[in-house]
Amino acid sequence: MIEQLTHPIVLAPMASGATTPALVAAVSEAGGLGCLGCAMHSPEAMERDVAEIRLLTAKPFAVNLFILDELTTPDPAQVMAAWEVLRPIRAELGLPDVPPPAKFGESFRAQFERLVALRVPIASFTFGILTPGQMDALHGAGSYVIGTATTVEEAVAWERLGADAVCAQGSEAGGHRSTFLHDFSLGLIGLMALLPQVVDAVRCPVLGAGGIGDGRGVAAALALGATAAQIGTTFLRASECGISQTWKDALGRAKETDTRVSRIYTGRPARGLDSELRRRLEPFAQTLPPYPVQLGLTAEIRAAAAKQGRAEFLSAWAGQAVALSREEPAADIMRRLVAETRAAAGTMSARV
Repeated sequence: MIEQLTHPIVLAPMASGATTPALVAAVSEAGGLGCLGCAMHSPEAMERDVAEIRLLTAKPFAVNLFILDELTTPDPAQVMAAWEVLRPIRAELGLPDVPPPAKFGESFRAQFERLVALRVPIASFTFGILTPGQMDALHGAGSYVIGTATTVEEAVAWERLGADAVCAQGSEAGGHRSTFLHDFSLGLIGLMALLPQVVDAVRCPVLGAGGIGDGRGVAAALALGATAAQIGTTFLRASECGISQTWKDALGRAKETDTRVSRIYTGRPARGLDSELRRRLEPFAQTLPPYPVQLGLTAEIRAAAAKQGRAEFLSAWAGQAVALSREEPAADIMRRLVAETRAAAGTMSARV
């Protein structure tokens, strides 16, 4: 299915409300593949957004989930220690002095069951790998499956399981790292090195993700053997994108040296704009609770920061090509990416 796209451009399935149904549909309508990030969606919200996408476009689209173990009761002492660290920041933002939340995320099992029932054209996954039974269920529902990998070994594991395509996530990518077979530090491989090695190791189509901010990056990914380029940060400033204006404005001011990978925001390493929040919490990084507990503990801080225009307390996910982004409608972004890709490909051909 990836091979059949009019244009080899895939919207990264960004969560945090970024990939609205309008954005997903706009990318698909323009000949790419729109992807809905549902990591933080309840099953009911998944069904609502998928229904809206289907009203907006008849073109293929994808839905992405984070593969997580079922939630267990976190260590109360660890939760309270992290909450104490966050108290001064909460007070600075005017948040009430209350006990920590009791719920930290959605059930992956419930999300997955709803995903199968929705029979979406394409299902993509981040953080881990499915079981054989889960893969069979998706294929039985007629869904094309994409798994995310940060190393060659992870890509091979997905192909052996039966994935229809693999997304190679370079270290330049914004948002959460997808590493699941290794220590996170071993999965920080740049896309230019990772992509051709994954292409050589698997027979299925490969998407290249990480640091692709314009058509030159798309052309480079294709030259390295990718079937399509997956792009996130460039679409964060699209008018249809659901992130706050505070976040969008911060992206507009950022340059290539302004991102960092840290686990302080959610409990799992992720790349975003450097911030005062990271600098204050980084000394506690190794003792903070894992994902999604830390995500839940910082949720009100991030929401308040967005409303108050306090970018220094956001988890503003962004990749290293952030300075290439512009504020414009998604259809215009797609037209520009296609034109730039064709121009770059022609230039490469002329020089060889």
